Amino acid sequence: MIEFVGLVLAAYLIGSVSGSLLLGRLRGIDIRRMGSGNAGGTNALRSVGWRFAVAVVVVDVGKGAVAAGLLPLATGPLGTDPSLSAWLPAACGLAAVVGHIWPVYFGFRGGKGAGTAVGAVAVVAPWCILPLLVVWVSVIIGTGYVGLATVLAGLSLVPSMWLFGPDPLPPPLGWLAIVMALLLVLTHRANLARLKAGEESRFERAQIWRRRDR
Repeated sequence: MIEFVGLVLAAYLIGSVSGSLLLGRLRGIDIRRMGSGNAGGTNALRSVGWRFAVAVVVVDVGKGAVAAGLLPLATGPLGTDPSLSAWLPAACGLAAVVGHIWPVYFGFRGGKGAGTAVGAVAVVAPWCILPLLVVWVSVIIGTGYVGLATVLAGLSLVPSMWLFGPDPLPPPLGWLAIVMALLLVLTHRANLARLKAGEESRFERAQIWRRRDR
């Protein structure tokens, strides 16, 4: 159990390495003081540019994959209880997402966790990635709302996990899908409130159908 907790804590610390905040410091900027104030890829794209945003996404997705994929490999030398080993990839992936949202290195003010969640899911449940991306891209093209697209893609993780995953689905994966979906709804609650009030900004360049109608 001690080894399990240690690895999950290590995953949280990896997740706390925020791509936009780390790369922003190297450029002398704090992305949280720009645009929407969110330390994520969308705000990085709108506020700084696509090159910076791509680098941010690579870091954020990569740390989720590292936490969920590489840290559990330490179970052998660390001698983690076999009964807990099945839970370790999901727990480490989730811990990395929590670290991204509430990073210990940056005053517990981070991003919304979507990129890191994608990295973790790509490792532990790769069959969910295509449906998740289809939902995300479809909503953005149809509405232009990135926040709404991310929330709906996160919610799609739950049915995708059961529909396309192994039968029976391992409990750790089921719980991972549910908790990640809830976290994405939580971190995007301000987006949903603005959407309800008609104040949410659109990503116009991605809204293909609207451009065609003009």
